[in-house]
Amino acid sequence: MDQIYMKRAIELARKGEGWTNPNPMVGAVIVKDGRIIGEGYHARYGELHAERNAVASLKESAEGADLYVTLEPCCHYGKTPPCTEVILEQKISRVIIGSRDPNPRVSGKGVAFLRAAGITVVEDFMREECDRLNPVFFHFMETGLPYVVMKYAMTADGKIATVNGESKWITGEQARAYVQKLRCRYMGIMAGIGTVLADDPMLNVRIEGGRSPVRIICDSHLTIPLDSRICQSAGEYETILACADGSAEKAESLQELGIQVVRVPDAEGRVDLKALMRYLGEHRIDSVLLEGGGSMNESALRLGIVQEVKAFVAPKMFGGSLAKSPVTGEGVEHPSEAYRLCLQQMSTIGEDLLLEYRVGREQES
Repeated sequence: MDQIYMKRAIELARKGEGWTNPNPMVGAVIVKDGRIIGEGYHARYGELHAERNAVASLKESAEGADLYVTLEPCCHYGKTPPCTEVILEQKISRVIIGSRDPNPRVSGKGVAFLRAAGITVVEDFMREECDRLNPVFFHFMETGLPYVVMKYAMTADGKIATVNGESKWITGEQARAYVQKLRCRYMGIMAGIGTVLADDPMLNVRIEGGRSPVRIICDSHLTIPLDSRICQSAGEYETILACADGSAEKAESLQELGIQVVRVPDAEGRVDLKALMRYLGEHRIDSVLLEGGGSMNESALRLGIVQEVKAFVAPKMFGGSLAKSPVTGEGVEHPSEAYRLCLQQMSTIGEDLLLEYRVGREQES
């Protein structure tokens, strides 16, 4: 029964996906005499946490009850009061916790507070399953940098566009709809100027009630056309343009449209992606969906800023030695230098295949 209740807490936590960033997704279930008497989840950043929402749903006393929660309860004042206090107030007798909280303001302190108050605490229950809820939050807390997910769609022969640069559409309608849901999940979406010039994209979310991410465009020399859809919609969607140089006049024109212009040059006069990640982290953007072309993808992999790869593979082939591939650049010289990937999940979406990888921390020797 413990597993059933924690699985329900995990199910509840996922309801907050895309809305809690940069906070974690958390679910909570209150059980008394073998019955669920309260449940809740963290629905939006700045609103009540899962434990308090579970308490708010109670129709009877929780005295002597068990609380199943996917993440260690907080014990500090932030945008909401500490969850440990409401656990004490409700006289809950046992707390079963899935994940440990890496936030230094919480880590271990919530558990210690509850135990000092005489509450029985069980830690690391179904921890692996609970940890899978929040790779973004854990990475952001531990590094201060965004969790970057590289996403691309390619044919079975590894092409992201035809020899003429045409790419609409490689994948089917169901896969494209799934990508819209992906965009809701992350705080930022990033593309290069090549993608903007080739496709004139909006990079928004086209789902009713969906949350569009902050748009991040890497444009080393401020060549983005002022009449592009990105520029013309900057008043509606938060947009950051990262550059290395460019005229002050063009930068001013972009800023007048509502675009934040950030100069982060590297030694070669291009956008320094590592510096850009630090900037985004400092501004509480905890995750980025990278929808770049082959050049940007190669730079991101080479600089080690990518944590995950989502590759959509369509059941078709373009052929052609000049057709574009997902990762370009000079490439590695030896197989041992390959960027290592660990397959996490493989699924079909319509007629397309989705391969989801974690990027390995170490290269094969």
